[in-house]
Amino acid sequence: MYFTDRGIEELTSRRGAEQVSLDWLAEQLRTFVDLNPEFEVPIDRLATWLARLDDDED
Repeated sequence: MYFTDRGIEELTSRRGAEQVSLDWLAEQLRTFVDLNPEFEVPIDRLATWLARLDDDED
């Protein structure tokens, strides 16, 4: 188990029944980076990974 799994599990248990838009998620990620600029690179990588999930792998 990775350390981040605890946060993911908390997210699922607290908000798992909610549905959110990608616009809402993007705004929350922007706000998080504004408050925590040291996480800009990992958040950018996560957003890029999510955006490209359906791309064919070469």
